[in-house]
Amino acid sequence: MEFQDVVRRRRMVRDYADRPVDPAVVDRALANATRAPSAGFSQGWGFLVLDTPDDVRAFWTATSDDVDRPDRWLRGMMRAPVVVVPCSSKAAYLDRYAEEDKGWTDRDEERWPVPYWHVDAGMAALLILQTAVDEGLGACFFGIPPDRIAGVRTAFGIPDRFDPIGAITLGHRHADPGTAGSARRGRRPVDEVVHRGRWGRPAAS
Repeated sequence: MEFQDVVRRRRMVRDYADRPVDPAVVDRALANATRAPSAGFSQGWGFLVLDTPDDVRAFWTATSDDVDRPDRWLRGMMRAPVVVVPCSSKAAYLDRYAEEDKGWTDRDEERWPVPYWHVDAGMAALLILQTAVDEGLGACFFGIPPDRIAGVRTAFGIPDRFDPIGAITLGHRHADPGTAGSARRGRRPVDEVVHRGRWGRPAAS
């Protein structure tokens, strides 16, 4: 598939068919995720892959109240045979920038105006989403409720050094109903969000 087609066709899929995903495709998505850029080449990410029915069920049990009586959203999402939990590690970045070639001698978090560990893990997650499109699959990135993160850590042994930034479902689309959910709002035009030379100056001449 051409890159522009991957970009154009990418959207969050929330309804999956009850069909397995080729493990080789999952491996490719994860390998691509590790090609994401990272500050100082810190690579402070980790990916928890849940690809057995028991593990996927355990994820939804840890993050939801109604796995036995799911609403429409949860029912569609629970059919995805694979869940990937991308995690970021602030410690990896603080450690990396305290190394000799970076010139800092401490791990002071105040040096970081933006938490790039989360930004970089997000870019890695996007590569998983794009790989899914390229392979003809559906995928959805979504947040884990804050009060459920501790339960996810406990259920799957995620160390304190890593923080889940969300989760990604992977699977075959159940159907293609067209625009649904938040997508009905429409995509903002480029000249509304791009500012050329000065904020407020439109991109188009």
